[in-house]
Amino acid sequence: MSAKAKTPAVPAYADTQLRGKVLRRIRSRPTTRGAAILLGVMVLLALLAPVIAPQNPHDLASLSVMDNRLPPGEAGMTGVTYWLGTDSQGRDMLSAILYGLRTSLMVGLSATLGALFIGISAGLLAAQFGGAVDAVIMRVVDFMLGFPSILIALVLLASIGRGVDKVILAIVLVQWAQYARLMRASALVERRKEYIEAALNFGLPTRYIMIAHLLPNSVGSVLVVASISVASAITLEATLSFLGVGVPVTQPSLGLLIANGFEFLLSGEYWIAVFPGIALVLLIVSLNLVGDRLRRSFNVRS
Repeated sequence: MSAKAKTPAVPAYADTQLRGKVLRRIRSRPTTRGAAILLGVMVLLALLAPVIAPQNPHDLASLSVMDNRLPPGEAGMTGVTYWLGTDSQGRDMLSAILYGLRTSLMVGLSATLGALFIGISAGLLAAQFGGAVDAVIMRVVDFMLGFPSILIALVLLASIGRGVDKVILAIVLVQWAQYARLMRASALVERRKEYIEAALNFGLPTRYIMIAHLLPNSVGSVLVVASISVASAITLEATLSFLGVGVPVTQPSLGLLIANGFEFLLSGEYWIAVFPGIALVLLIVSLNLVGDRLRRSFNVRS
């Protein structure tokens, strides 16, 4: 009998039942349901920013210095009403927030995916081979987790400079270690189960066992944690941009918009920093609520 025939099969309806249970739990909580709707709306607004934004904040030709620091709801020199006001450069704050939301989400998702790939690969190798491979990888993980994330990111960006790609690289190098540790722990549990022993007894290649058996059965908890870590990545990017070492001024994120308006808070022109701050808070809170509900739904004990 072939190896595939001996490998225990999971019922086809199991995944469908699990997805249905998760969706029911999300819908059963009004707070989580509202957070999921808000998150979906914000993602949609970010994707459609070039279409629905009244102004392209990156196009200097469309900006008018005469319209700088206008309060919300006031019309500019051209008769256009700026519903969220303008900043010190005459940019429409609504347009700037939509484009900033787009940048923040892109950085957070890209950094999380990159960190996931590295962390899952490292954790899987450590669990499968053990010994010296496990020791080396986990000592590197311990070293990375021994320092504050913001400190490592600041040192990296001070060395390589500003830029969206550089911010993504810095966040990836900060976050991969936590995924590696979690993946290793999950994979070690799976390696002790009978189906892995059966695959080894059949003489299946190590690479096949890792990819076809160990990876799919160990990665679930890591993906759930990653859904929460997207908010952490966005928060870290906003912090770096606020400190002036994150994204460049030509491609502002929500953190950089807050930094640009911080100096005007005490002068009564609150909207330049407050409105991007509200957008950032709503984005992070909605991501955390949805991610926490996913974590609870996939947790066997709860």
